Amino acid sequence: MATIITMPAVVADATEAALQAWLVSVGDDITTGQPIAEIETEKATVELQAEASGTVGRLLVEPGTSVEVGEPIAVLVDAGEDEKAIDRELEASGTATDSAAEQPVPQDTEAPATDRDTRDAAPDSTQGQPPEGPPEQTRVFSSPLARKLAKDLDVDVTRLSGSGPRGRILRRDVEAAARQQPAEAGPAPAAAGTGAGPQAAAGPGGSRGEGAFEDVPLSRMRRAIARRLTESKTTVPHFYVSVDVEMDALLALRRQVNEGLAASGRKATVNDLVLKALAGALADVPEANASWQGESIRRYHSVDVSVAMATDDGLLTPVVRGLENLSIGTVCRLTADFKEQARTGRIRQQDLDGGSFSLTNLGMYGTREFAGILNPPQAGILAVGAAEQRPVVRDGELAVATVMSCTLSADHRVVDGAVAARLLAAFKRRIEDPVSILL
Repeated sequence: MATIITMPAVVADATEAALQAWLVSVGDDITTGQPIAEIETEKATVELQAEASGTVGRLLVEPGTSVEVGEPIAVLVDAGEDEKAIDRELEASGTATDSAAEQPVPQDTEAPATDRDTRDAAPDSTQGQPPEGPPEQTRVFSSPLARKLAKDLDVDVTRLSGSGPRGRILRRDVEAAARQQPAEAGPAPAAAGTGAGPQAAAGPGGSRGEGAFEDVPLSRMRRAIARRLTESKTTVPHFYVSVDVEMDALLALRRQVNEGLAASGRKATVNDLVLKALAGALADVPEANASWQGESIRRYHSVDVSVAMATDDGLLTPVVRGLENLSIGTVCRLTADFKEQARTGRIRQQDLDGGSFSLTNLGMYGTREFAGILNPPQAGILAVGAAEQRPVVRDGELAVATVMSCTLSADHRVVDGAVAARLLAAFKRRIEDPVSILL
């Protein structure tokens, strides 16, 4: 019988997500687990995998459309089933089947306008301004997500050229238009109580003028980052503990590890070894391997650490799970895979969920020391800076060593000061005696 595929809850607590692209077409045979679509979430673009096998009978949603969680997006059919079988299954699920968007449209033909398209494209009736020319000239084909974003950003979709199938206006078209608006707009009226309008900005020598800045629309990921970081800093009682660790022994170990990994084509980064050292420290101090649950503190039996990775749109934090039991070679492979998936926007949602602790590293940019912001409900985040040559005192004698500064940001509801100090002490011991990382 026909099988309906629905929009999954790809983000915790999300009510909708945007279907960015189909990876299959009507008539394709697919198998369970096969990627069939790209779904844009607040954190990343992820691949939706088929939960059943069959033939694609109908695609119900066009690319660029925002869909509520649980809504049908496609129908699979078995051998011998036709359009009537699809209609019956949709009717049985309570889904209307008379929308033109549900019918597959050949790529070389013009998509018929639906009632929804006409309503959304028509000017606001309260303005009392009739459209110029016949109704056919005012119809605009755009995704619901693009129309909503255009309204939020005050973009006139009737002036846009769509990059979607058959000229359909998509989210990226609206965002591109919004980015160009400040430069194209004329001088704005002066704001009340100020000497300049909202479009003015300081130029060279303190002068103000048109086109001196650009307002970049927020992506879903950036909105999510802003919301979560604001929540973290305003609701979580952060405190900070720092330590300097000598890195020479660990860097020597890294050279040996990379010699052993040469045949596999992989290389261990400093961050991979720091990640293993943090995992060992969390195993040594299990009170810190925890998260805040509101009415309880949850302590974990395995060490799952989120690793911060920068992308063009913002920060992703894939989770390396069971770190205490992983070899260095496995850690290298996992982190390298995550970096590539993050770079290409193909990271899986399940790889971003969970984790009891985070690791962030800005050392590759030359940053000496910084403090991270917690990712609730995690108990802490360790921020590591650059490893650099510094003077140290050993047995009363001045020497030079490669030193790295690390700062722990901890949730005081979960971790007390003494626990944080013990965790950093355990981390320092494992970095400076790196053979313990391998045991």
